[in-house]
Amino acid sequence: MILAGGSGTRFWPLSRNSKPKQLLDLLDSGTLLSQTINRLEGLIPRENILILTNAVQEDAVRHLASSLPPENIFAEPARRDTAPAVALGVGMVAARDPEASMIILPSDQLILDTAAFQSVMRDALATASQDGGLVTVGIKPTWACPSYGYVERGEPAVLEGPELAHHPHEVRRFREKPDPAQAEEFLASGNFAWNAGMFIWSIPTVMAELQRHAPELGEFAKELQESADLKATVASRFPHLTPISIDYALLEKASRVLNIEASFDWDDVGSWISVAKHLQSEGDGNQTNTQVTPIDSANNIVFSAQDKHIALLGVDNLIVVQTADAILVADRERADEIKKVVAQLPKNLL
Repeated sequence: MILAGGSGTRFWPLSRNSKPKQLLDLLDSGTLLSQTINRLEGLIPRENILILTNAVQEDAVRHLASSLPPENIFAEPARRDTAPAVALGVGMVAARDPEASMIILPSDQLILDTAAFQSVMRDALATASQDGGLVTVGIKPTWACPSYGYVERGEPAVLEGPELAHHPHEVRRFREKPDPAQAEEFLASGNFAWNAGMFIWSIPTVMAELQRHAPELGEFAKELQESADLKATVASRFPHLTPISIDYALLEKASRVLNIEASFDWDDVGSWISVAKHLQSEGDGNQTNTQVTPIDSANNIVFSAQDKHIALLGVDNLIVVQTADAILVADRERADEIKKVVAQLPKNLL
C-alpha cells in the first residue's frame, strides 16, 4: 500500500493542492510516486500494489499509475491522518487475503538503490511473517535533524528461522520531533534511527493489534474485510473516524515492534533545501536546474519549471522558484515557512 495523499505546501509554487510533492518531477528523473512504484518491480506483483490517495489528486495518480489495475487505486473521502488511512489499507488487503503480509510505503521519498531497498524489504517481510511483530524501517541519522521523528532501538531481536542480512532490533520507544539539543543527544547515543514511515506486518498480526489498541480502527478494518461494497462502507464510515497518526494510535502501544536499519540511500526531499542537494552547482554555491548568471551572488537555490534563464545580482541565500503563473523569492533559512505564504495566497494559486 503506497500512501499518496498530502498537500502541496512546501514546494509552492511548483506544487499545488492537486499536485503535491509525490506528483512532481523535481529532479528530471520521473515523479516520486512513479519511482516508488517502479522500485517494487520484481518484489511485489503489479496487481498487488495498492495506492491510497484523495479525491483532488485521484485523476493525476491514476494517470501516473496506469499500469496498475484501476480498482487498486482508492481515494479517501476525507482527510483523517495516517492511522485511518493505514486501517483502510489493512481492510482492503484483508478482504483479498486475510493471511497476507503487507508493506506500507510513503510515495514521496527519494531512494536510488533499488536492490538494497528490496533486500531490506524481503528481510522485513520474513521477520513479520515469522515473528508476529510489527516491523518498521529506520534510517541511520547523518545529522541531528530536529524535524524528523525518531525510533529508539534496543537489543537485537531474538528470532527463529534463518539468519537475515538485516537483523531487526527491538524498539524501545518512538520519539516525536525533538528540539535541537535532544536531536544532538539522539545522534550521539548511536541507538536512534529516523522514522521513515515504512511499516511491514502480517494481516493477522496488525488486525489483532488494531483490535487491542485502536478498536475503532480495528472494527473499521474488519468491516472492510467483510464488506460486500467496499466503496460504500468507506464512504459511510471513513469520514467519521478519529484523525490520528499511526504512531500514536498503534505503534507506540503495540505488543512488539521491531526496527530494521536501512542499508539503502534515503532522502525525504522535504523542502527546497533538500532538492538543492541534487541540483547542479553554478558559481559560488548556487544550486540550480536551469541556466543562471550569478554576479556577486552565493548560496542561492534557483528552480525554473520552464527552463528560463535567471540572473542573480548581489544576492545571497535566496530561494527563487519560477512557474508559469507565479514566482517565489524567499530567504533559504526560512524554507520551512513557505506554508505561511500558501496560507495567504488567492485560491487560483493553490
